[in-house]
Amino acid sequence: MATSTIDMPANAATPDVRSAVPLRKRIRRLAMQLGPSRMAATILFLIVAILFARLSWQMPLIGDAERALYDARATLMAPQVGQDKRIVMVTYNDETLFNTGIRSPLDRTILAKALANLDQMDAKAIGIDIAFDSPRPDDPVLQAQLRAMKTPTWLAYAEQASNPNTIFYEQQKFLESYLAAVTTARTRPTSVLFRTDNDGVIRRWPDRPKNLPPLMANALAPVDPAHADYQGNIRFRVPARAEKGQEEPVFANIPIDTFAIPMDDATRAGFSELIKDRYVLIGGDIIDNDQFNTPLSRFTDPITGLHETMIGLEVHAHMLAQQLDKDWSAPLPGFSLWVLAVLVVIAGGLTSLIDVRARWVALAFLVQMAFFIAFPFWLQGHGVDTTTLPAFGWAIGWLFGYAAVGTAARTIGSRQRAFAQSALGKYLPADIAAQIMRDPDQLSLHGERRNIYCVFTDLEGFTKLSHAVTPETVARLLNEYLDRLSDIVLGHGGTIDKFVGDAIVAFWGAPISRPDDGAQAAAAALAMYAAGEQFRIDLADEDVPPIGMTRVGLHVGDAIVGNFGGEGRIQYTALGDSMNTASRLESANKSLKTGVLISAEAAARAERDDLVPMGRVTLRGRAQPVDVLTPRPDLSPAQRARVAALVAAHAADDKAAYVTAATALQQEFGKDSSIMFLIERLNETEKGESYVLS
Repeated sequence: MATSTIDMPANAATPDVRSAVPLRKRIRRLAMQLGPSRMAATILFLIVAILFARLSWQMPLIGDAERALYDARATLMAPQVGQDKRIVMVTYNDETLFNTGIRSPLDRTILAKALANLDQMDAKAIGIDIAFDSPRPDDPVLQAQLRAMKTPTWLAYAEQASNPNTIFYEQQKFLESYLAAVTTARTRPTSVLFRTDNDGVIRRWPDRPKNLPPLMANALAPVDPAHADYQGNIRFRVPARAEKGQEEPVFANIPIDTFAIPMDDATRAGFSELIKDRYVLIGGDIIDNDQFNTPLSRFTDPITGLHETMIGLEVHAHMLAQQLDKDWSAPLPGFSLWVLAVLVVIAGGLTSLIDVRARWVALAFLVQMAFFIAFPFWLQGHGVDTTTLPAFGWAIGWLFGYAAVGTAARTIGSRQRAFAQSALGKYLPADIAAQIMRDPDQLSLHGERRNIYCVFTDLEGFTKLSHAVTPETVARLLNEYLDRLSDIVLGHGGTIDKFVGDAIVAFWGAPISRPDDGAQAAAAALAMYAAGEQFRIDLADEDVPPIGMTRVGLHVGDAIVGNFGGEGRIQYTALGDSMNTASRLESANKSLKTGVLISAEAAARAERDDLVPMGRVTLRGRAQPVDVLTPRPDLSPAQRARVAALVAAHAADDKAAYVTAATALQQEFGKDSSIMFLIERLNETEKGESYVLS
């Protein structure tokens, strides 16, 4: 947001206020004095700011802030409505379960009796959000009633492939056979699939896999073709307040017992007023069962004072109501979000160059912050889907733009080369540092794409130790530990990226790449793990709490490598997906009960014969599965070959060979937690599937 300069009158007696320098002149002078390399670095930092301002939903921590802000918008701007007379929920509640003495699976006789009455009450359609995935003695009674239904009736269906945490293979098979036995022209299956965000909150409509039946809301009522695959936000509604502080729920919720009693025609006619021409949703309203967090759950309910969850049946009801209202939210086009991101960063940069009185700078700042806060709420209230709107990212991008341009303006004439020389010996191997001193152009100052080997480490238990000993002891132990691992990195030709507490981030392949980078990185990974184990042994003689193992992750891939930062701090570092994958591999060691994990891509160039495959996993926060291996020099070649044969049999779907191999390994490695967990993971996956790490 540009702000014009203020010219003082010629006769103004204000000797303490200098004349404002025109903004255009300041920018031109800044570009001339920075020089090409510094200008390139500033532009690169602005690009990073733009990425923050556009892609913040996909970033750790910042994405959490974006979700929190969206929940605030969705709650505060949610329509306040009276009770929706088009939809009624008929539910099993805890009182029903107490009266029937049956908790799981739910009593199906009571459902059959209720359906028999509901079928004569002229409902538009009935949706049953209960999965019949295990047998009950009264199945024949319910199956007969489902086959006899005249009202369009939709039965819940779920599958393991799209919903692995809800149903397992045997349940799916039973459910499919059950539905096949009751399917008629009027009784058919419907998908009850939900998708939650990374924080476990339902905000959006789910995707519709082609192999699944129609989604319940789409099945119950016609949906226009343009929105048959709508995956935008769910427009949750809140009940309108009455004058005395009372409220009527958005959807009527009637216990199923009400409709399961014997009814004559007169009784049935009286109850039909609750059902006629309505969509009936049948499911559970049971404490601690089928409860979901929604944007409305983030804030306390004004009546109960609690963070209220929502039953799955009510989520379906909100989606159905949204569909009936044709209340489809349209997101801002992707190109417009990129344009806004650029404008926000430019606004931050220009604000840092404003050469006026402090009160005008403060006013410009406040106006822009008010825009960042109010504009997303305005969009939400006007039917725009803001689940991809980077509101917090705009603030971060603005701040980065402000910092980048402001820092560039303050660092004109700084000594880049002096910083690089002081950093070389601390972060680079001696031979690489010597080459760069002879040829400084080998150290990229603007960032360049390189194929690098990335290593992440983490020391388990050091945080706990740091709370139990004096600060001086923490500093001494941490320095000793980092010295040992740093020497290994530098001794194997690696570059130390950074220290993050007790963790080390290092890479091979930049600023100078060598043919044996892959082998050196793998050797260093194993050596760092071994050094961590030795550190544990040495620490046992000291009067400090014990610590855990050093976990190491190694991956290879493309990254942008160069000097990034600003005045007072410039860091030679690498940015890219390969770094993130290595970090996820390090974290995955805890789940896989290993100490070192190497991706298949890095293992192919590691030149090691002691690697053991540990299967295919989907790392936390990642969509693409990764085949992982771990060094096991403690095993004989024959033992490693037997583990590899197990993984190969699973990949080839050779069940006979797999069972034979798994049985033998369980007997041989019964006390080896990593191999036993490998077998457990393979047992839970099919050919080509990956094990998803939470």
